[in-house]
Amino acid sequence: MKIALVGYGKMGHMIEQCALRDGHEVVATIDVMAEDAQYKVAAGDTDAIVRAVKSSGAEGIIEFTHPKAVMANIKALIPLGLPVVVGTTGWNDKHEEIAALCKEVGGTCMTAGNFSIGVNMFYKIVEEAAKILAEYPEYDVATWEAHHNQKADSPSGTALEIARRVMNGNPSKTEMIFDAFHDRPQANQLHVSSTRCGNIPGTHKVFFDGTADTIELTHTARSREGFAVGAVKCLAKLDSALKTGKLAKGNLYGWDDLFN
Repeated sequence: MKIALVGYGKMGHMIEQCALRDGHEVVATIDVMAEDAQYKVAAGDTDAIVRAVKSSGAEGIIEFTHPKAVMANIKALIPLGLPVVVGTTGWNDKHEEIAALCKEVGGTCMTAGNFSIGVNMFYKIVEEAAKILAEYPEYDVATWEAHHNQKADSPSGTALEIARRVMNGNPSKTEMIFDAFHDRPQANQLHVSSTRCGNIPGTHKVFFDGTADTIELTHTARSREGFAVGAVKCLAKLDSALKTGKLAKGNLYGWDDLFN
């Protein structure tokens, strides 16, 4: 598959390596800062990004840039009609808007809070654990995540998805709290806390704390490679599903749409 990479920072370089290893061809690398990008564009110049993708002959796109740029990029790329996989997080509140755009122009987009295969298995484990422990009111639950100090959004998209899975399993939790508490938390509140420090690739924990013991579930990323591998596999799977008719154009898809 011929792939265009929009965003050629550390993740973009790793995605390129994974794509080449899987037998794909990277026909365009596009970035606003990377000196080794094939196409260096000015910040906010989505027209230049579109021209670069079109001229490259790409059959699919992986976008991995910055939360401040992601919405403009997505809106420019979806009308091209190519499958677009978006790895940038920090735009959860805009999913309905992008889904509407996909429907309007017949474009196809896929996103996930985290593209690691292990993390997506972790989601399922967390939701099942929350469901089991919801039957025991003596157990409360909270989540915590840590990432490197270059990460631009907090909490991470992965942390938000983990929290959503906890709430799916335990309906008594109806509100996520991201800030510090200055009063006692209410029983319906789920604390989702974050730390940014050093070079941590990503650690996520879920605590089920009871009167007699604590259960901790942890996912620790060793490197960003898992995210890159997953993004490449998602684009290939999305392209295949569109060609076979398993999935239809004009939609915004998530991980479960591809892998369930």
